[in-house]
Amino acid sequence: MTEPTIQNLFDLTGRVALITGGSGFLGQSMSRALAEAGASVVIASRDLARAQAVADGLPKSGNAMHHAVVLDQLDENSIHSGFDAAVKAAGKVDILINNGQQGHALDLTNVTAEAFSRDLQNATGYFLLARHMRDHVVSRSAPGAIVMIGSMYGVVGSYPDAYDGICVASPVQYHALKGGIIHMTRHLAVYWAKDQVRVNCLSPGPFPSEKAPSAMVERLKTKSPMKRMGVPHELKGPLLMLTSDAGSYVTGQNLLVDGGWTAW
Repeated sequence: MTEPTIQNLFDLTGRVALITGGSGFLGQSMSRALAEAGASVVIASRDLARAQAVADGLPKSGNAMHHAVVLDQLDENSIHSGFDAAVKAAGKVDILINNGQQGHALDLTNVTAEAFSRDLQNATGYFLLARHMRDHVVSRSAPGAIVMIGSMYGVVGSYPDAYDGICVASPVQYHALKGGIIHMTRHLAVYWAKDQVRVNCLSPGPFPSEKAPSAMVERLKTKSPMKRMGVPHELKGPLLMLTSDAGSYVTGQNLLVDGGWTAW
């Protein structure tokens, strides 16, 4: 057997990747990573125009073509129609990135039962899309790769003093959601390994956007061994490892990209 080169291992030429929330803060960098590696990328969003704008701006190599579809992961019918639209547009799907998320900026002092349950529906959406993906590649007798986007807050609690007096605490329902997604990753991985479907989780943190309160960001820096925040392009390499043949023997894992936050 000829040993593949690094270039071969990370090459996604000929593959199609569907990414939810691909027009978001982290989603745009992840979408570019997939495109730069040679994949055709399908951007899924509730806002078709925004998704199409991102798809139009992605680099292309070879015969790669990028697309946009409407998909609301909190709506079961939209999940079904969105996945079918992605397959119709691109011809197939080989890689799924469950990245999109909708939530409420409510913390443990004021979150309602309705808002808590609604936010947990993101996990339901991740599962339904993952099952669509598994069934699709199995029907083609093809391998597949699924990456769930978790968070360091699915592994550890947050520091109360990082938010005190500045903004609401990190939402308790967000912690419950991300912890559940990480464990669901393990469960699906062991059931679907026989189907040649790898399921992994990529857990960023902290990666605050420009909308985050600057005072809170400065406090977060003191909690990090690197004393700085992550920037979106720092997810590109880890994502490619999990989606490409470079990670062909990796499944059921939670890869933390957190500047060492969870190391102490």
